[in-house]
Amino acid sequence: MVTRALSFGSRAADYERFRLGYPDELVDLVLAYAGRPVRTALEIGAGTGKATRVLAAHGVAVTATDPDPQMLAELRRHVPASVTTVCSTLEDLVPTTPFDLVVAAASLHWTDPEGRWGRIASHLRPGGVVASFGGPMSLADPRVAADVAAAAAPHVADPDVPSPDGTPPEAAVQWPGTELLATPRFTDVRQHRFGRRLSMAARDVVDHLSTLSSYLVLETSLRRKVLERVLDVLPERVEMNADIWLHLARRA
Repeated sequence: MVTRALSFGSRAADYERFRLGYPDELVDLVLAYAGRPVRTALEIGAGTGKATRVLAAHGVAVTATDPDPQMLAELRRHVPASVTTVCSTLEDLVPTTPFDLVVAAASLHWTDPEGRWGRIASHLRPGGVVASFGGPMSLADPRVAADVAAAAAPHVADPDVPSPDGTPPEAAVQWPGTELLATPRFTDVRQHRFGRRLSMAARDVVDHLSTLSSYLVLETSLRRKVLERVLDVLPERVEMNADIWLHLARRA
C-alpha cells in the first residue's frame, strides 16, 4: 500500500490532466452541514489540488498537505496563493491551531487505520467537521470491464483500492461511514451519493487508467504495453460510472 500511495508524484502532471475534479454542489453540502462559518480547512492527501481549488473558491483558507513534493508542486500551479502547503502524511502532521474542517478527497484510504480518527480529531476544533469524499471511476458495461480485466491481467489484478474494512459495494453504509459510526471521536454521521455517468473516448479512458496506482507501480515499458492492450479492446466510446461518495461527521 505504501508503494502505491507514493506512486503518483512521477506522473503528477498526468494526474492533474486526466483525473476528474469535484462539483461546487459537493462543497456547498459540506459547508451547509457545518451549520456555521467554515473559515479554515486542513486537507489530507491534497494531490494536485482537485478539491483544494473548489474549497478556496468558496472562501475557505486551506492548508493542503501531501507526502509527495511533486504532487504539491503541481498543486501550487493550480490553486490561489492563499493556499498553504505542507509536505507531510497525516501520521507525521503535528496539530497546531485547530481547524473548522478536515477534508480527505480520495485519500483517506492511504492513511494508517490505527489511530486514524484520533489524529483527525486532534486537528479539529470541538464541533468541527470531517468530510471524506471520492470514488473510483469504473466501466459501466460489465462485458467491456471483463475485456479490460483480461487485457490487463496478470499484471493488474485489481485496479481499484478495495474498501479498507471490507464493506461490500451493496452495503447501505459505505466506508468510511462504517468507521465513523464506530468511533466515539465523531457524531452525526451522514452519507451522500453524487451520481455521475460519463461517455468518454477510449484514449481518455486509457489516460485515466495510466494515473491509477495499480498501473503506476508497473515498470514504464510494461505499463505502456498493458495500456496498449487495454486500448485495443475498448470500443470507440466508453460509458463510465464516476459516482462520488461523501461522508460527513462532527468532532464529538
